Amino acid sequence: MNKAFVREPDDNGQLQCPQCGSLGTPVTAETWRAQLAHDTTSSVAETAFFCTYAKCDVVYFDMFDRVIRTGELRCPVYPKDPQAPVCACFGLTTDDIDGDIAEGVVTRVREVIAKAKSPEARCRTAAPSGQSCVAEVQRYYMKRRNG
Repeated sequence: MNKAFVREPDDNGQLQCPQCGSLGTPVTAETWRAQLAHDTTSSVAETAFFCTYAKCDVVYFDMFDRVIRTGELRCPVYPKDPQAPVCACFGLTTDDIDGDIAEGVVTRVREVIAKAKSPEARCRTAAPSGQSCVAEVQRYYMKRRNG
């Protein structure tokens, strides 16, 4: 077939996890270095990717298929460990969100969303994805509330 009729794949800036194939979320070295245990020697490229698939042991990977696994982190991270805080900055857990749902309120969820939008948030270094937890908190809340 003539190459003129073959569509090249879009470069969306994301890579697939070498273990599970999930699309990774780009993270900076500042983010992944903040998550590493002090005694680990693992490393990935300055710009790496966070694997969001909960059941995958790979947390970070780069374009050379180098990986950092859950056991190399200083503490458990969500979604790799469902008991870890969904909001690493302020400690909101899935139990807290489930508590709001059981009580028919959104007190803790609203409080952490407001804090996450404030200068107090340290998402770039506290969150394993380097991003705000707001979307993940809302996603978990809606998923659990709807059944």
